[in-house]
Amino acid sequence: MGVLSRLRVVEIGSSAATSYCARLFADFGADVRKVEPPKGDPLRRSPPLTPSGQSAWFAFLNFNKSSIIIDPTAKQASTRLTALIEDCDILIDGRDVDVAGCPFIDLAAVRQLCPELICLQGSWFGREGPYAKLVATDSTVRALAGLVKLVGPVEGPPMHAPDFQTGILAGLWGFIAAASSVVAQAQGAGGRLWSLSIFESSLALNEYLMSEAFTHGDVMRRIGTNRFWPGSPVGIYETRKGWLGVTVVTPAQWRAFCDMLGLSELRDESALVLGEDRLKHLEQIEQAFAPRLKSRTAQEWFAEGRKRKIPIVPVPEISDLLQDMEKKERGAIVPVLLGEEEGLTVGSAQRLTLTPPRRGGKVPALGERQNIHSTRRDLAGTASASPSRIAAPRQPLKGIRVIDFSMGWAGPLCTRTLADLGADVIKIEAIQYPDWFRGVDRGRAYIDAQMYERMVRFSSMNRNKRGITLDLRRSQGLTLAKRLLAGGDIVVDNYSVDVLPKFGLGYEVLKRLNPRLIMMSMSAFGASSLNRDCRAYGSTLEQGSGLPSVIGNADGPPVMSHIAFGDAVGGLNGCAAVLVALIHARNTGQGQFIDLAQIECMMPFAAPWITVHSMGSTPLKRFGNRHPQFVPHGCFRCAGEDNWIMVAATNKDMWHSLAVVIGRHDWAADPSLESEKARRGIEDVIERDIEAWTLTRDADQAMSELQAAGVAAGVARLPIDLLKDRHLQSRAFLQEVERAFIGRHPQPSLPIREGSEPYPIRAAAPTLGQHNIEVLSEVLDLSDVEIGELMTDGIIGTEMLTEGELATTKKVSLD
Repeated sequence: MGVLSRLRVVEIGSSAATSYCARLFADFGADVRKVEPPKGDPLRRSPPLTPSGQSAWFAFLNFNKSSIIIDPTAKQASTRLTALIEDCDILIDGRDVDVAGCPFIDLAAVRQLCPELICLQGSWFGREGPYAKLVATDSTVRALAGLVKLVGPVEGPPMHAPDFQTGILAGLWGFIAAASSVVAQAQGAGGRLWSLSIFESSLALNEYLMSEAFTHGDVMRRIGTNRFWPGSPVGIYETRKGWLGVTVVTPAQWRAFCDMLGLSELRDESALVLGEDRLKHLEQIEQAFAPRLKSRTAQEWFAEGRKRKIPIVPVPEISDLLQDMEKKERGAIVPVLLGEEEGLTVGSAQRLTLTPPRRGGKVPALGERQNIHSTRRDLAGTASASPSRIAAPRQPLKGIRVIDFSMGWAGPLCTRTLADLGADVIKIEAIQYPDWFRGVDRGRAYIDAQMYERMVRFSSMNRNKRGITLDLRRSQGLTLAKRLLAGGDIVVDNYSVDVLPKFGLGYEVLKRLNPRLIMMSMSAFGASSLNRDCRAYGSTLEQGSGLPSVIGNADGPPVMSHIAFGDAVGGLNGCAAVLVALIHARNTGQGQFIDLAQIECMMPFAAPWITVHSMGSTPLKRFGNRHPQFVPHGCFRCAGEDNWIMVAATNKDMWHSLAVVIGRHDWAADPSLESEKARRGIEDVIERDIEAWTLTRDADQAMSELQAAGVAAGVARLPIDLLKDRHLQSRAFLQEVERAFIGRHPQPSLPIREGSEPYPIRAAAPTLGQHNIEVLSEVLDLSDVEIGELMTDGIIGTEMLTEGELATTKKVSLD
């Protein structure tokens, strides 16, 4: 029995996003009923395919569900589907992406009859706005979301990663919406109707770069494969054996990296202290260190980097992941059964220790569960128990208190999402060690100018929170932290795994203080991992996930697709995990420890190849910007400097329209080219003719003409372009926030919304220690005198310390 086993979920339509959302419910025991047409969900035919021709992508998205066929042409089809939905707790609806032969249902009437029903409706762009009617694919959406143009060689074309990214990101957001609604129902709320924009969901990966673009302007360009603005070195490099992922950010890491490689002249160069300065000298730096990395293997450098606390990691092939026993022991790789075929796929990253997810499962055969008798249930004590449900409040997590020890991007995104949904999030920093998203510069000029308060990236990740400072190395600060935790529901940290336990704030201690407390550790490799002490950033997580090995050209290196891919993905998985634990805690009063390994959160993006390779299939093939299923498919140059458009023909009708638009009526009239296989034979010629056409047009003009003809196309945008994107503006996705030291600046909304408007941003991110008095007096009932003493003793404060001041405080030990 899983923690969600009392929930019934019905999934209709066809989209990767809604399928993945439903699978996350199935992971924890929910009864997920997938409705399919007689020929099955179109995703059953998506490559890569197993040796028997089954879709590994479909398998990953759908194991542990059941399949029900409803023929839309049959009598009573709508009645049967309506009855099925009336008997469920959650409806996950992907019809706006692909209706997949789903019969008509009057959802408004169903919701009237079942006011406790939670509904999630996914679409590519939302139902309103200039992009609402666009034809889309995974790659065209990522192009529009600014996730393609900065990747790949300088001369182009931009390098796009294989499909399957937008569905995973949007599926996580959809699960967060639906699971938070289940939490709210435990408090007496009714049903909800959520809309999910896949495009806006994908922007979670670009929030950091959007905020940096607002601050620095139009400075981001594609600077080469495995190179990214704003720092260096952040990339993948060849060793004597294997590839090595390197991420060097702080001055201390740079010094350690140079020491490891014997590059004292670079170590001591004052112009190379900060990452943005190193980027200016990238060619010189790489010429110095890249040859030295070839003197040892990736595994040897990894071991050396651990000793020196440098974020480096071997870049695995898919075969390496399948041989990793730790991944199997932790449930990151699990068995999957596809009919008669047995293989392995990626398991749940939500590593709840008391109520763990299922470890693998069976992919449903088409229509295997036809005999379902739908009867309304009396679910006393569950989410849909009462016919007298009150109207759902605006914020589903109102009344939940979160103690937030996280820094940077991943942890703060997790807790910010909880805050956006109504939770009271108390962010704990220290004047000695503030959130590093405020900046890593500890120079006097930086501190005196209070530059640590001027970072838009910090403001974006920490809105709707209250902020306090506590020195956990001192007994007074530690005692206050424990008192806060004793009254909290959730505590989140993304430090190295031993940091909080070292302070006496490990889970074994905290559960005695508060048995219902949920504690999540968001470390890079997991608290139980042999690599638990390894340093990592979001880039490290992508480098070690297996994803780079499937990106790029067949004769090229493994390719990273983002400066910090793993951060946003880890944050969303962390949010999903604590919501599952919160549902359990609301039902039982039991808290638990969540051992989230952020590197495992990245593995779903490589899941189909893991499954296919586990079955002894043919060697992995990298397609570059091409596609194993769609022909043509690629990123094509447009008029002007470095302007590109992603184009895909996903069926014969779209191919016919594309051929007509570019003036190749002979292709459109040639029946021998109706199949992708036939077009594959002349793919080079097709691509040349498409680019001859796109080169005569501005990228937006080309997109308009292609979309008007029903062809999937999306301009490859830069992050700065998103700040003025007409679709986002029409949907009020970017909200203007006023904050001290920054002024008015844009911040992205949640990509999930109830109604036509986004959830409003209620409060700007706190300045350092802004809510010390408020929290300590109102939550912990401290007097003004006591708070004053804490300030005098440096336990709390509102000003970041310089390097020299920090060195002085390090002499103070726990008393």
